[in-house]
Amino acid sequence: MDRYLSEKTIKVVIAKPGLDGHDTGAKVVAHALKDAGMEVIYTGLHRTIEEIVATALEEDADVIGLSIYSGAHLPLSKKLIEQLKERDIADKIVLVGGNIPQRDVKTLKKYGITEVFPIGAKLENIVEFIKDRLKRKNEKI
Repeated sequence: MDRYLSEKTIKVVIAKPGLDGHDTGAKVVAHALKDAGMEVIYTGLHRTIEEIVATALEEDADVIGLSIYSGAHLPLSKKLIEQLKERDIADKIVLVGGNIPQRDVKTLKKYGITEVFPIGAKLENIVEFIKDRLKRKNEKI
């Protein structure tokens, strides 16, 4: 196990922004991350971007994961990245999952989203992505 992961538990905020009422996927991902040894803070349904950013700050999260099925992934993601920059925490790993059309992935990454995991993404790929990205991020420090 690498130094970072053995010294500090990875903290992940999983959030359901906006009016989206479908949270099964978010809960499945949260359980997979917990099973992988991460601390997961699930914000629940219908959170505002402001609430999500506040939770990430309060919990000193390493990762913010948005689960979006409503089709509002572009404006919600853009607003999240803007608020992270305003709060000077734009260095967080930000993941977006859910009903995300392939044509929007490039735009999301242009906004500053670290990675996109559409419906059908393998849980082990999400876990490994987070661990690998944090390892590489902390090797640069």
